[in-house]
Amino acid sequence: MINRKTFFSASVLFFLGSYAYGQEKQEKKDTVKSTNVEEVVILGSRSGARSKVDSPVPVDVFNIKESSVVLPQSTIGQILNAIAPSFTSTIQTNSDGTDHLDPAQLRGLGPDQVLVLVNGKRRHTSALVNVNGTPGRGTVGTDLNSIPSFALTRIEVLRDGASAQYGSDAIAGVINLELKRDTGKLTGQLSYGGNLTPTANDHTGDFDGQNIQVDLNYGNKIGKKGGFYNITWSSQFRNPTYRAGTESGAIYNAYNAIEKRALNDGVNLSSLFNNIGNTPNSQQIVNYIHQYAQNVNYFSPTLQGQIQGANTISALQGILGANVTDQELAYRGLNRKDFNMQVGQSKLNNHQLFANIEVPLNDDWKVYTFGGYSFRHGTSGGFYRRPNQSRTFTGLYADGYLPQIGTDIQDLSLSAGIKGNWNGWNVDLSNTFGQNSFTYTIQNTGNTSLRFASPSEFNAGGLRFSQNTINLDLAKKYDVWSGINIAFGAEHRYENFKITAGDEASYATYDVSGNVWTGNSQRPTDFFGNALPGGSQVFSGFTPANAVDRNRQSVAGYADFEFNFTDWLLVDAAARYENYSDFGSTFNYKLASRIKVDKNLNFRLAGSTGFRAPSIHQIYYNVTSTLFTNGQLLDVGTFSNDSEIAGLLQMPKLKQETSQSASVGFTYKIPSVNLTFTADGYFTKIKNRIILTDQFLRADVPVAAQIAYDKAQVNAAQFFTNAIDTETKGLDIVISHNTRFSGFKLDNNFAVNLNETRKVGNIHSSGLLQSPNLEKIYFSEKSRVYLEEAVPRVKASLSHTLSWKSASFYLRNTYFGKVTGADVIDANGDGIIGFNEHQQIAAKIITDVSFAYQFTKNVGLTVGVNNLFDIYPTKNLTASTNNDQFIYSRSTSQFGQNGRYVFSRLNFNF
Repeated sequence: MINRKTFFSASVLFFLGSYAYGQEKQEKKDTVKSTNVEEVVILGSRSGARSKVDSPVPVDVFNIKESSVVLPQSTIGQILNAIAPSFTSTIQTNSDGTDHLDPAQLRGLGPDQVLVLVNGKRRHTSALVNVNGTPGRGTVGTDLNSIPSFALTRIEVLRDGASAQYGSDAIAGVINLELKRDTGKLTGQLSYGGNLTPTANDHTGDFDGQNIQVDLNYGNKIGKKGGFYNITWSSQFRNPTYRAGTESGAIYNAYNAIEKRALNDGVNLSSLFNNIGNTPNSQQIVNYIHQYAQNVNYFSPTLQGQIQGANTISALQGILGANVTDQELAYRGLNRKDFNMQVGQSKLNNHQLFANIEVPLNDDWKVYTFGGYSFRHGTSGGFYRRPNQSRTFTGLYADGYLPQIGTDIQDLSLSAGIKGNWNGWNVDLSNTFGQNSFTYTIQNTGNTSLRFASPSEFNAGGLRFSQNTINLDLAKKYDVWSGINIAFGAEHRYENFKITAGDEASYATYDVSGNVWTGNSQRPTDFFGNALPGGSQVFSGFTPANAVDRNRQSVAGYADFEFNFTDWLLVDAAARYENYSDFGSTFNYKLASRIKVDKNLNFRLAGSTGFRAPSIHQIYYNVTSTLFTNGQLLDVGTFSNDSEIAGLLQMPKLKQETSQSASVGFTYKIPSVNLTFTADGYFTKIKNRIILTDQFLRADVPVAAQIAYDKAQVNAAQFFTNAIDTETKGLDIVISHNTRFSGFKLDNNFAVNLNETRKVGNIHSSGLLQSPNLEKIYFSEKSRVYLEEAVPRVKASLSHTLSWKSASFYLRNTYFGKVTGADVIDANGDGIIGFNEHQQIAAKIITDVSFAYQFTKNVGLTVGVNNLFDIYPTKNLTASTNNDQFIYSRSTSQFGQNGRYVFSRLNFNF
């Protein structure tokens, strides 16, 4: 069997060998000339397209239209994660809505520090706030899954701070998605694949996660002056994967065993009481327990004697908590896998429609519009509610249940404008509207406090974010020196964030009489006297108190100057002023230069300031969720920064993040062998970075705050705050090479990103929060790991595409550097949990291969494998597995945990 390291070494030798062969060809004066057209970029400059290597800032260009035939990945996030080392995004698991929206990061910075454009226009962010234990925790990113990759002609990634040019969120860089403009043909893809791996743990063999995807694109001309329309439809049907181990914890106690024997005889013990301490049926319950305990044949004589000798419920409570899981599983004909969580990718149906339209009015002016609609329904699993837990009402669910979070995501975008030439000025006036919404339906669950009256499905409410942006851009070139370009413009942006409350039963706790519990009446309990929790289990609905409908506006003006002083010296200067209605104004600038030492060697450098306004979500988001924290399930409230509880803990008010960035690099070409080399070092300092705090437990806070906790029915709280300053430094290297020989075409690409993010300086706390115990929660060790070590500091890819006539072969090896799990555990096995002890996850190499063959000019077929050698991350230490459910870490972003994926794709065009 081929060793994957040997395979990777062969790939490197293939790259070097093809380069050497190209040199040899040149030395022999081979007359075959390359037909390669040098890539041009638009992103990062307002003066029009220029060569990628002549840009004063680093920009990657990925031709998606051409490469989609042979690329193994099919969604934008997956494609960029594989081919762009500075980009990181993986499928999440057991993280509520984040299971259906993969957080995307650039250069190790946060998902909310990357600005996404479509056709150069600002794309709206998602409505979802990532508050769970995943990379990008506390951020609001852009939903790349709502845009079909088949609608794109190319992707440009600007790897440099660009707030002065494009506004808030561009601290880490900008991703621009260019839509297709093709006319006169219908193209499409039909893809099928799944995960072929022995690690699948779902009783159905070694194949799961089946995925069917249909993509169609059609375009045609409008008029005779270059007008067109291009429409894309995409549908995806994705099955879940199952990567949990086998449940190893306690499932049944002795009371569950007796309860089951009673149920077999038609007696439901739970129907005999509302509250153990105040029930008229307590003696009857004791009698039934004495009676049916005798039917549990594996109870020892000693235990039977203790049960028969206990004549009160309180006495029985001290006896019947004993773990009898293995014996009871055998009696019920079940096994431990029946109690597994659904760990892995979620079930997903995704439908997308996108259009790109342009119509000339005359020789100088044209109108345009583009946008789309997507609907995505996802179902993800929560934590299994086992029968021995107070969160499980065994009167209805004798064996517990696995609750499901159903998420309906709708995304709408529409941009329209007019552009043209007015007295030598290029003018572009546009309006862009975008809206993203998450609606939650919680299924296969219950409101435990309602006992028998509980429904099994709940409308838990939802989130909606809307954004409208008006832009006016003007640019003009002057024939001075070697050329001057002047651009300026203005922007108005309106944003709305809305939280809609769910059904009452999805969030309320009820008393023994079935009325909403107000704190003064008695709550129902389980047999052991534990109060039965309210709200829909796994995801409590948004309450009327959570509901918000908030707006804000911003206005901005910018100026951008590009000076070509000579053919060898280019200088760009940009400045932007922006004012927000909810926190004030900011002024930012950028200065960049490219120095051409000779026609093939360029040096480039840039410096800029930047900013990121707190998202409107971070300002107003508030909810209560059941989260797994430090080995236990907690009802955790995420409270807005201006809430009563935030005030009681003296939480500082939110303000904008500010940044300073610098980059320096060079580009070098060897045209004789079609080799291009670029290297760019970068440094970014961010002040007042917004994070989501760790959870302040009720026992950690003052009495006044404890009273507020009780009123809100939570036992922990977390907040958004400007807690820290950070520094990020790194290096990007990109080498591209292509050659032609004997009818063959070979493209080789190597790229590596090295990055490191560190907290610097003191934590920005105040007053009460400066006490050592609370400051460790305010910015916790777990938060530090999410910030510094949950994303690979080293990521590299080496890819080759070999084409001959109608056949193409693609090979890519991707190196994912080591990462760290966020859980604080006993990592060294000494029995003591150290403050900085974590799960270490080793570096891995993932190999993807595919083969495409064009049978006719209209029909082709692609087959391939992602993760050829079925590589998985380092397994979690036992302390991090939650009873062997999380075999692999869910708090890092490396390459996921689905294993080998095999696929076939039918390509057609007419």
